[in-house]
Amino acid sequence: MAELETPMDLLPVLSALSQWFQNEQIPYALIGGIAVGFAAQPRLTEDIDALIWLDLDQVPDFLDSGRSHGFVPRIEHPVEFARKSRVLLLRHQQTNIGIDLSCGILPFERELLDRATEVKAGGINLRIATSEDLIILKAVAHRQRDLIDIDNLLTVNSDVNFDRIRYWVAQFAEVLETPELVSDLEKLLENR
Repeated sequence: MAELETPMDLLPVLSALSQWFQNEQIPYALIGGIAVGFAAQPRLTEDIDALIWLDLDQVPDFLDSGRSHGFVPRIEHPVEFARKSRVLLLRHQQTNIGIDLSCGILPFERELLDRATEVKAGGINLRIATSEDLIILKAVAHRQRDLIDIDNLLTVNSDVNFDRIRYWVAQFAEVLETPELVSDLEKLLENR
Protein backbone atom coordinates (compact mmCIF):
# COMPACT_ATOMS: atom_id res chain seq x y z
CA MET A 1 0.00 0.00 0.00
CA ALA A 2 1.49 3.33 -1.09
CA GLU A 3 1.89 6.19 1.36
CA LEU A 4 -0.20 9.16 0.23
CA GLU A 5 0.42 12.82 0.92
CA THR A 6 -2.17 14.79 2.89
CA PRO A 7 -2.17 18.27 4.48
CA MET A 8 -0.30 18.03 7.78
CA ASP A 9 -3.04 19.77 9.79
CA LEU A 10 -5.52 17.06 8.79
CA LEU A 11 -3.37 14.12 9.90
CA PRO A 12 -4.16 14.33 13.63
CA VAL A 13 -7.86 14.68 12.84
CA LEU A 14 -7.85 11.75 10.41
CA SER A 15 -5.95 9.66 12.94
CA ALA A 16 -8.41 10.45 15.74
CA LEU A 17 -11.38 9.88 13.44
CA SER A 18 -10.06 6.52 12.25
CA GLN A 19 -9.34 5.43 15.83
CA TRP A 20 -12.83 6.47 16.97
CA PHE A 21 -14.51 4.49 14.19
CA GLN A 22 -12.31 1.49 14.88
CA ASN A 23 -13.02 1.58 18.64
CA GLU A 24 -16.77 1.81 18.04
CA GLN A 25 -16.68 -0.75 15.17
CA ILE A 26 -18.36 1.72 12.82
CA PRO A 27 -17.98 1.01 9.09
CA TYR A 28 -16.86 4.17 7.33
CA ALA A 29 -15.39 5.64 4.18
CA LEU A 30 -13.99 9.09 3.58
CA ILE A 31 -15.89 10.97 0.89
CA GLY A 32 -15.84 14.59 -0.29
CA GLY A 33 -12.76 16.66 -1.05
CA ILE A 34 -10.36 14.71 1.17
CA ALA A 35 -11.27 11.45 -0.60
CA VAL A 36 -10.94 13.07 -4.04
CA GLY A 37 -7.48 14.21 -2.95
CA PHE A 38 -6.52 10.62 -2.17
CA ALA A 39 -8.17 9.08 -5.26
CA ALA A 40 -7.03 11.68 -7.79
CA GLN A 41 -4.99 14.83 -7.28
CA PRO A 42 -4.66 16.61 -3.94
CA ARG A 43 -6.92 19.60 -3.56
CA LEU A 44 -7.69 22.06 -0.81
CA THR A 45 -10.46 21.17 1.59
CA GLU A 46 -11.51 22.81 4.82
CA ASP A 47 -13.41 19.93 6.35
CA ILE A 48 -13.60 16.16 6.40
CA ASP A 49 -16.60 14.27 5.05
CA ALA A 50 -17.28 10.61 5.78
CA LEU A 51 -20.09 8.14 5.29
CA ILE A 52 -20.74 5.90 8.29
CA TRP A 53 -23.15 3.06 8.95
CA LEU A 54 -24.83 3.97 12.22
CA ASP A 55 -28.37 3.39 13.45
CA LEU A 56 -29.87 6.71 14.51
CA ASP A 57 -30.80 5.21 17.90
CA GLN A 58 -27.05 4.87 18.57
CA VAL A 59 -26.29 8.55 17.87
CA PRO A 60 -26.34 9.78 21.51
CA ASP A 61 -23.89 7.09 22.69
CA PHE A 62 -21.77 7.52 19.57
CA LEU A 63 -21.51 11.28 20.19
CA ASP A 64 -20.53 10.64 23.82
CA SER A 65 -17.75 8.28 22.72
CA GLY A 66 -16.53 10.89 20.21
CA ARG A 67 -15.68 13.35 22.98
CA SER A 68 -12.83 11.11 24.18
CA HIS A 69 -11.35 11.35 20.67
CA GLY A 70 -11.74 15.13 20.52
CA PHE A 71 -14.96 15.36 18.48
CA VAL A 72 -17.83 17.52 19.67
CA PRO A 73 -21.08 18.69 18.02
CA ARG A 74 -20.87 22.03 16.26
CA ILE A 75 -24.61 22.70 16.51
CA GLU A 76 -26.89 22.98 19.51
CA HIS A 77 -29.17 19.95 18.97
CA PRO A 78 -27.07 17.39 17.09
CA VAL A 79 -29.26 14.34 17.78
CA GLU A 80 -32.43 16.02 16.52
CA PHE A 81 -30.59 17.33 13.48
CA ALA A 82 -29.24 13.84 12.74
CA ARG A 83 -32.71 12.33 13.00
CA LYS A 84 -33.99 14.80 10.37
CA SER A 85 -31.00 14.95 8.02
CA ARG A 86 -29.00 11.76 8.76
CA VAL A 87 -25.90 13.97 9.18
CA LEU A 88 -23.79 14.57 12.26
CA LEU A 89 -22.13 18.00 12.22
CA LEU A 90 -19.03 17.85 14.39
CA ARG A 91 -15.74 19.62 14.90
CA HIS A 92 -12.38 18.47 16.13
CA GLN A 93 -11.76 20.41 19.35
CA GLN A 94 -7.99 20.76 19.02
CA THR A 95 -7.93 21.97 15.40
CA ASN A 96 -11.49 23.30 14.98
CA ILE A 97 -11.76 21.38 11.68
CA GLY A 98 -15.32 20.56 10.68
CA ILE A 99 -16.41 16.95 10.32
CA ASP A 100 -19.59 15.98 8.45
CA LEU A 101 -20.64 12.38 9.08
CA SER A 102 -23.45 11.13 6.83
CA CYS A 103 -25.33 8.19 8.34
CA GLY A 104 -25.96 5.73 5.54
CA ILE A 105 -29.22 3.90 4.99
CA LEU A 106 -29.48 3.34 1.22
CA PRO A 107 -28.34 0.18 -0.61
CA PHE A 108 -25.88 2.33 -2.59
CA GLU A 109 -24.36 3.64 0.65
CA ARG A 110 -23.96 0.10 2.03
CA GLU A 111 -22.25 -0.90 -1.22
CA LEU A 112 -20.00 2.16 -1.04
CA LEU A 113 -18.84 1.15 2.44
CA ASP A 114 -18.31 -2.47 1.40
CA ARG A 115 -16.31 -1.41 -1.66
CA ALA A 116 -14.17 1.23 0.10
CA THR A 117 -10.43 0.85 -0.28
CA GLU A 118 -7.68 1.31 2.26
CA VAL A 119 -4.97 3.94 1.83
CA LYS A 120 -2.09 4.96 4.05
CA ALA A 121 -1.42 8.62 4.87
CA GLY A 122 1.09 9.77 7.46
CA GLY A 123 1.34 6.21 8.74
CA ILE A 124 -2.44 6.05 9.25
CA ASN A 125 -4.65 3.49 7.52
CA LEU A 126 -7.80 5.12 6.16
CA ARG A 127 -10.79 3.89 4.19
CA ILE A 128 -11.89 5.92 1.17
CA ALA A 129 -14.73 5.50 -1.29
CA THR A 130 -13.74 4.11 -4.69
CA SER A 131 -13.36 6.51 -7.61
CA GLU A 132 -16.65 5.23 -9.11
CA ASP A 133 -18.54 5.86 -5.91
CA LEU A 134 -17.02 9.31 -5.47
CA ILE A 135 -18.08 10.16 -9.02
CA ILE A 136 -21.63 9.01 -8.24
CA LEU A 137 -21.77 11.12 -5.06
CA LYS A 138 -20.35 14.12 -6.88
CA ALA A 139 -22.77 13.73 -9.79
CA VAL A 140 -25.72 13.70 -7.37
CA ALA A 141 -24.43 16.70 -5.37
CA HIS A 142 -24.08 18.44 -8.73
CA ARG A 143 -22.34 21.66 -7.69
CA GLN A 144 -19.69 23.26 -9.89
CA ARG A 145 -16.91 22.07 -7.55
CA ASP A 146 -18.35 18.53 -7.79
CA LEU A 147 -18.31 18.56 -11.59
CA ILE A 148 -14.65 19.69 -11.50
CA ASP A 149 -13.91 16.84 -9.06
CA ILE A 150 -15.57 14.34 -11.44
CA ASP A 151 -13.39 15.54 -14.30
CA ASN A 152 -10.31 15.25 -12.07
CA LEU A 153 -11.27 11.72 -10.96
CA LEU A 154 -11.88 10.62 -14.56
CA THR A 155 -8.58 12.09 -15.74
CA VAL A 156 -6.57 10.23 -13.11
CA ASN A 157 -8.65 7.03 -13.02
CA SER A 158 -9.40 6.01 -16.60
CA ASP A 159 -10.32 2.45 -15.67
CA VAL A 160 -13.50 3.24 -13.69
CA ASN A 161 -16.64 1.14 -14.10
CA PHE A 162 -18.80 3.40 -16.28
CA ASP A 163 -21.77 1.01 -16.10
CA ARG A 164 -21.87 1.29 -12.30
CA ILE A 165 -21.61 5.08 -12.44
CA ARG A 166 -24.36 5.40 -15.05
CA TYR A 167 -26.66 2.96 -13.26
CA TRP A 168 -26.53 4.68 -9.87
CA VAL A 169 -26.66 8.23 -11.20
CA ALA A 170 -29.74 7.28 -13.25
CA GLN A 171 -31.35 5.78 -10.12
CA PHE A 172 -30.75 8.96 -8.12
CA ALA A 173 -31.87 11.18 -11.03
CA GLU A 174 -35.17 9.31 -11.23
CA VAL A 175 -35.87 9.44 -7.49
CA LEU A 176 -34.84 13.10 -7.23
CA GLU A 177 -36.64 13.98 -10.48
CA THR A 178 -33.52 15.68 -11.82
CA PRO A 179 -32.74 14.28 -15.27
CA GLU A 180 -29.92 16.81 -15.68
CA LEU A 181 -27.83 14.63 -13.37
CA VAL A 182 -27.64 12.07 -16.18
CA SER A 183 -27.19 14.53 -19.05
CA ASP A 184 -24.47 16.49 -17.25
CA LEU A 185 -22.68 13.28 -16.31
CA GLU A 186 -22.77 12.11 -19.92
CA LYS A 187 -21.09 15.35 -21.01
CA LEU A 188 -18.25 14.58 -18.61
CA LEU A 189 -18.01 10.97 -19.76
CA GLU A 190 -17.81 11.85 -23.48
CA ASN A 191 -14.57 10.73 -25.11
CA ARG A 192 -13.42 8.77 -22.07
